[in-house]
Amino acid sequence: MTVRVLQIFNQYRSAFNGEQHVVFRTADLIERHGGQCRNVLRSSQEIRGWRAKWAAFAGGIYNPFAARRVLDVVKEFRPDVVHVHNLYPLFSPSVVVACRKAGIPVVMTLHNQSLTCPRADHLCRGALCDRCLGGREYHCVFRNCRGNWLESVAYAARSAVARRFGWFRNHITLFIALTEFARQRLIQAGYDGERIVVLRNMAPAPRDRRDPSSGTFVGFAGRLSSEKGVDTLIAAADELRELPFEIAGGGPLFESYWKQTPANVRLLGQLSRNDLNAFYDRARMLVIPSLTYEMGPLVIGEAMSHSLPVIASRIGGLPELVRDQGTGLLFEPGNPLDLAKKIRQLWRDTALCRRLGAAARESAEREFGEGPYAARLMGIYRRAMEMAGKPVRDRASDPVAGMSDSDQVLEEAGVS
Repeated sequence: MTVRVLQIFNQYRSAFNGEQHVVFRTADLIERHGGQCRNVLRSSQEIRGWRAKWAAFAGGIYNPFAARRVLDVVKEFRPDVVHVHNLYPLFSPSVVVACRKAGIPVVMTLHNQSLTCPRADHLCRGALCDRCLGGREYHCVFRNCRGNWLESVAYAARSAVARRFGWFRNHITLFIALTEFARQRLIQAGYDGERIVVLRNMAPAPRDRRDPSSGTFVGFAGRLSSEKGVDTLIAAADELRELPFEIAGGGPLFESYWKQTPANVRLLGQLSRNDLNAFYDRARMLVIPSLTYEMGPLVIGEAMSHSLPVIASRIGGLPELVRDQGTGLLFEPGNPLDLAKKIRQLWRDTALCRRLGAAARESAEREFGEGPYAARLMGIYRRAMEMAGKPVRDRASDPVAGMSDSDQVLEEAGVS
C-alpha cells in the first residue's frame, strides 16, 4: 500500500529524545517504502518569556491558529492519514478535531501518558500517583504536581477540557500503544479497546551480531531526571565499586550527578546518534531503572538490537519488553541492592550474558525490526482509512490515485 502521511509533533525543549527519533524514523520508513510523508513540527523552545508562557497556557487547551496552520498543509499535501504524536503545548487537540472534520483519519501514537495524567507520567513529588485517572484532574492542582501553581493549573485545565469535550476520544480514529500495559491503562480510563492497537517502536538492528560479554561497562542511556531512576543506578554503582558504569544523556539532574557520582561512574552527556550506537557496542548490559510506568522506551529496542541484555525495573510496560531470564533481568523498582545483585550476576556469568544477549537480538528483530514494523504500521494506516470510509489505493498502479480521496470532503469543509 502506498500512502501519504502527515505527521504532527510538538518537539520538547530537549532535541534529544526517543519520540523525536520515532517521528523521523517513521517519515524515512514511509518514504523508503514508496509513500510520501510530511512533518509539521513546532518546538517548546519557542516558549520564552511570560507572554509566550501565557499564550502556551491558553493555546494548550485549544489552539485555533494551530488548527488553521495544519489545515493549510492538509489542503496543499492532501494526506490519506494524519499521524499525531505529542501535541502539547503548541498544537493542542484542535488539530485533531480539524483533521477529522475535514474527513482525514487520525492515528495517534501514545508515547507518554498525557491522556490519563496531566503531567503525562503519573508522578507526584517523585511517587507514583493515579489520583487523576478517570476524570479527577483537580488533584493535579490541589497537590501542585508540577511544583509550580501556574503550570499545575494549566496542565490540569487542558487535560480536563479535552476529556470533557471528548476531543481525543471522539476524533482519533486509532490509538497506537507501545505495550499492552499502555493499552490496558487507556481502557481503564474509559477508551474503546477496539480502537487501540499495540505497536512497538522501531529499532533497526546493525548488520553484525556481537558478544555482549566482551563489553567493558554497565550502561544507561536516557534523560537524567528523577523518574528515570538514575539515583537508584548510582546507588547500585556505589555498591559495585569494582565495576565501571557509563551514563549517556542529559537532563535537569546532570549537574548534580556530575558533582556526586562515585569514581566508577562516568557521565558522557548527550550523545549523537553515531556515538550512541558506539556506546551500545561497547557496553556489556543496559540498565533501565525507571520509577514510573514506562510505556515502551525506544532505548530498550535499540539496546536489544545491539545484542545487549537489559536489566529493567519490574514496572509498567517494561516486563513486556524485557523477559526475566529470557532477554534480560528484572529488579524491584527503586531498590539499589536488588539492582546491584542483578548487575553483579550478569557481569560475572558471561555465559548467561551471551545467552540473554543473543535472545535479545532475536527478540529485537522480531518485535522492533524494520520489516515487521513497516507491515504493522501500514496495516494500521489501512485500517484507519477503511474506518473513515476512504478507499485504499495503490498509487503505483492507479493513475487517479495521485489525488487524495479527501478532496471533496475538504471542499465541503471550506479547505479547498
